[in-house]
Amino acid sequence: MKRILLLTFILGIFFNARAQFGMGGAQKTTVAGRISITVLDSVSKKPIDYATISLLKVKDNKSVNGGVTDEKGKLTLQNIAPDAYKLMIGFMGYKTKSILVTTTPAKPDFNLGNVVISSTENNLADVQITGTKAIIENKIDRMVYNAEADGTNAGGDATDVMRKVPMLSVDATGNIQLRGGAVRVLINGKPSGTMASSVADALKMIPAEQIKTVEVITSPSAKYDAEGSGGIINIITKKSNAQGVSGSVNAAAGTRQNNGSFNLTAKTGRLSVNTSLGTNLAYAQRSQTEFITNTTYLNGTTNNISQSGFSKWSRNGYNGSVGLDYDFNAYNNISTTAKFNSFSNGGPSETNYLINNLAASNIGDMDMTFRNLDWNVDYRKTSKKEGEEFSISAQLSTGRTPTSFSNLLTSAVYPSGLLTNSNNTGKNNEYTFQTDYTYPFNKKTTLEVGAKAILRDIQSQFDNTAQDFEYNQNVGAAYGVISFDLTKKLKFKGGLRAEYTRIDFNTQSSGIQKNDYLNLFPSAIISQSLKGGATLKLSYNRRVQRPSQSYLNPFRNESDQFNIMQGNPQLNPELSDNLELGYSTFIKGSIINASIFYRRTSDVIENSISPISENGVNKTLTSYINVGTAPVYGFNVFASYNPKPKWTLMTNFAGNTYSVTNNITNVNTGTFFNFNWFVRSAYGFGKGYNFELFNVITSKRRTYQGVTDPFYIYGASIKKEIFKKKGSIGLGTLNPFTRDLHIKTINNAVNQTGTIYQSQNIYYPLRNYTLNFSYTFGKLKFTEKKKIKNDDIKQDQQQQGGGMGGVQQ
Repeated sequence: MKRILLLTFILGIFFNARAQFGMGGAQKTTVAGRISITVLDSVSKKPIDYATISLLKVKDNKSVNGGVTDEKGKLTLQNIAPDAYKLMIGFMGYKTKSILVTTTPAKPDFNLGNVVISSTENNLADVQITGTKAIIENKIDRMVYNAEADGTNAGGDATDVMRKVPMLSVDATGNIQLRGGAVRVLINGKPSGTMASSVADALKMIPAEQIKTVEVITSPSAKYDAEGSGGIINIITKKSNAQGVSGSVNAAAGTRQNNGSFNLTAKTGRLSVNTSLGTNLAYAQRSQTEFITNTTYLNGTTNNISQSGFSKWSRNGYNGSVGLDYDFNAYNNISTTAKFNSFSNGGPSETNYLINNLAASNIGDMDMTFRNLDWNVDYRKTSKKEGEEFSISAQLSTGRTPTSFSNLLTSAVYPSGLLTNSNNTGKNNEYTFQTDYTYPFNKKTTLEVGAKAILRDIQSQFDNTAQDFEYNQNVGAAYGVISFDLTKKLKFKGGLRAEYTRIDFNTQSSGIQKNDYLNLFPSAIISQSLKGGATLKLSYNRRVQRPSQSYLNPFRNESDQFNIMQGNPQLNPELSDNLELGYSTFIKGSIINASIFYRRTSDVIENSISPISENGVNKTLTSYINVGTAPVYGFNVFASYNPKPKWTLMTNFAGNTYSVTNNITNVNTGTFFNFNWFVRSAYGFGKGYNFELFNVITSKRRTYQGVTDPFYIYGASIKKEIFKKKGSIGLGTLNPFTRDLHIKTINNAVNQTGTIYQSQNIYYPLRNYTLNFSYTFGKLKFTEKKKIKNDDIKQDQQQQGGGMGGVQQ
């Protein structure tokens, strides 16, 4: 009944908006034209590809369109309303050029023809033109990392890409944080059932060659779902939307893994069909692990376990999608996309134990599989009034995560061996309905409103049905956002989002439990334009982080029977208040973006270890708890500099404090400092040759109970453009001088049972050499349609293998 009421509420808003569509303001017919330009070097008269073009209105200096030139230095800006504009031309190592352009209803098209720009170097005669698309773009509400322009990504997966994205920190297992906070990961603006199960595993199944850009949104408005204390990461995959047939193919063969991807679009008239295929195959490699666990109980007894061993896990994943897009006319569009993912991770392991000086050994096997289908349908209606838009969307996401393990323990007590095994199937079904409406009162004031319903059903089925677990979560949301200009250079955007959440679940021990709550999430941002193209921005927002399937699932993962992992269905959501001050500027061809922030998060969710005793056997249980309240202070500095037109230097340094106070015990961890530092150098030799180096350094990572040692990752690539820049072939390497990435973690915990000390040493095979090839055909034009964006649940970013069987590569 409650689901029917939520759906009725959404449909009521839909029909009401349609009834009112076109009312409330004077309509005007807008004549759209286009502006064309060809950018050349002033000395060599050669075309400059990837030069940045920005179109700003003369009246308010507001950007209305833009893009980058193609390999012939050409660019055409479409759908330009008649007005007076200022066209800005920029390229690293060249002087920025400004041209005034005026279009009228009588002459809506304007062809600038050949426009030359000059180098900033004094010796212009020796200038060599090498066009390279900017790796980083700084926009008003987000920072964009152009993964397709970074040659060091070839042959890797999405985890390798994330390590080089500004403001992100990624540990060896693929756990991601944004400025020290939890983050929501979207694919093309949409959630994925595989992501809901495990972000770390889902990222490993996406070939790097399929990723076009990564958007980092630190201050989302109330229009976004209120998930993610740190913000939102949106991964945009490669697509095309051009008349005729176009696409791309990528392949990489390496010593650690092999990748492949294929994208194809066919468009004729109003109909466009898009399809893609991708695969990621990682070899089974020997991963060494060492654990030491010492427990002291309140009665004075102790239990000491040391273990060492290895696992040989392999990873096999593939994904595919098909999409249809149809324009009924200039104002009505419908699109649908179905995307399927499958990913398996696991293999055998061997472990030697020393349990209170008694020897034992174990032979284990572990398998985790993730399968998911996402299907969405989107309808969009625009009008003759520029900027007015109405949309309604629906999405089905269904996923399955079967997990199984077996252990054969041999010791003096069990000379013939003790066999334990179990299996579990997690099911995640999600239904979403969403509607949005944007109405511009005038050129300076815009209103956005919308509503949304998310119906989630999470199930966990065991081989023993008495342990089955079901979790239902329904979320109803509505928002309103208004943006307007306070002055010519001072802009404001603010809004409020209301979310009502109703939860009911059952567990074997507690039976059926229910909970519901209403949260209000305000957001506001003030942006000030300064001289020289600089911008100053102050923002505030409130966010929530709900635990997802893997955090809640009570399945006992006993792949290491002495170190058990289990979810906790009693978790409360995190609530965060975020305040940020940001500054960006351009100084003589250099880009500088700096920000400071404060975040206060209540009911912080972290994994926790505790000693337990079952049937006379002492063990360690790792689960998730709400550890307390965390105030965080931090900063981020990004800079890009071109010493020469063909040489780019780039760095990003992010740091934040860590401090948590437990609300029950009032115990504080103390204050620590975490940082992540990224450095990159790219050099173009001419004739299509490009060479790149990068390095990532991560400091110690603190948690409520422990600390993880720092680590660093480095790599290089060389690439040669072929087939008139439509293809490339290259060589890449990752950590060539060190086979394994050594990660050491120490945890100390105290509870009502006793105290526990645990030391973990894991050696991840990371070294890789890759030969890669890419080719594009047709004329590609990347576009993104509006899609449903479920970004409200905290996802598992912890390794789920456990013990010797749980090492991922």
